[in-house]
Amino acid sequence: MSTLASTAPEDVRQEERLYTAKPWTLIWWRFRKHKLAVASLVLLILSYSGALFADFVSPYRPFDIEKLQTFVPPQSVHLFSANGFEGPFVYGLKRSRDPDTARVIYATDETRIIPVRFFVEGPEYDFLGLIPTKLHLFGLDDPKQKLNLLGTDALGRDLFTRLMYGARVTLSAGLVGVSFSFLLGLGLGAISGYYGGMLDTSIQRLMEFIRSIPTIPLWMGLAAAVPIAWDPLYVYVLITVILSLIGWTYLARVVRGRFLALRNEDYVMAARLSGASEFRIITKHMLPAMTSYIIAALTLAVPEMILGETALSFLGLGLRPPVVSWGVLLQDAQNLRSIALAPWLLLPGVAVVIIVLAFNFLGDGLRDAADPYGR
Repeated sequence: MSTLASTAPEDVRQEERLYTAKPWTLIWWRFRKHKLAVASLVLLILSYSGALFADFVSPYRPFDIEKLQTFVPPQSVHLFSANGFEGPFVYGLKRSRDPDTARVIYATDETRIIPVRFFVEGPEYDFLGLIPTKLHLFGLDDPKQKLNLLGTDALGRDLFTRLMYGARVTLSAGLVGVSFSFLLGLGLGAISGYYGGMLDTSIQRLMEFIRSIPTIPLWMGLAAAVPIAWDPLYVYVLITVILSLIGWTYLARVVRGRFLALRNEDYVMAARLSGASEFRIITKHMLPAMTSYIIAALTLAVPEMILGETALSFLGLGLRPPVVSWGVLLQDAQNLRSIALAPWLLLPGVAVVIIVLAFNFLGDGLRDAADPYGR
């Protein structure tokens, strides 16, 4: 028998694998065919890893001010010079001032080659908030020289460092906000779809009322009620709660629709006849049948949370300095003069666009992979 199986054509063995594979295995096989979704997943893993280890990845601290390094343009890392291969390095900068406009001008000095080193010592920090260390992923040997991969802002603070630290707040706000909305959407959607009747009607009218209110004015009104004197940590928590109170309706609609389709299935009826409690029917029989749909819905909900936090902070109604988030960093881009002098201040906005697109592509891939009629 084993000899016949081993000599069977490849397409026959592939059919056997499809019929005997577990549901999650089938989902993974379909998902990895979606190349854009896989690339987005890798990008998101790298982004969240960089945010988690931002103090190690960043060469400096986010609040270090350099008065003589204001509006430094992004520095390019080179491998070859006129003398051949040099390894990773940056050229030095010449600082001058325009006699007519008094604007600081930076020019590349190709006679000064500054090597870029990996695993160098820099400003001290607590790794993961626990272990004091000075080790950074990359930097320069000379502490008097600065490596500004994405340039600096009006106070001479390194934008790459602030972008990495801002990713901690912005990306975690999306996850924390979705966690709150997940509990609300899953609970209310399950109750609405399983019980129906007046309870379903009441929840649906509440959802329609929330969705009918313009999102930005609602965010502004709720965020404006936050006292300015509050601790930034309390403001962060409250902003995520505000976002979740608004963003739970989409997931609730998805869950309600699935529950309406599943509550009359044979296995649900068999569980009722066997004496199973309603809580057990919902948690052990109905929710596992729609886990993949919930995951896809969550990946599409995270970008809304990220955009909500960024919009509120950009308008000055959300997080405020000294908290560093991508929305707070974009406040520097409100000044047209700053944009004209330093267009790299818009890079946090580019980061938001890339992360939102990555989540959307990932959600599309998961949704297609979770399709039970997919091949």
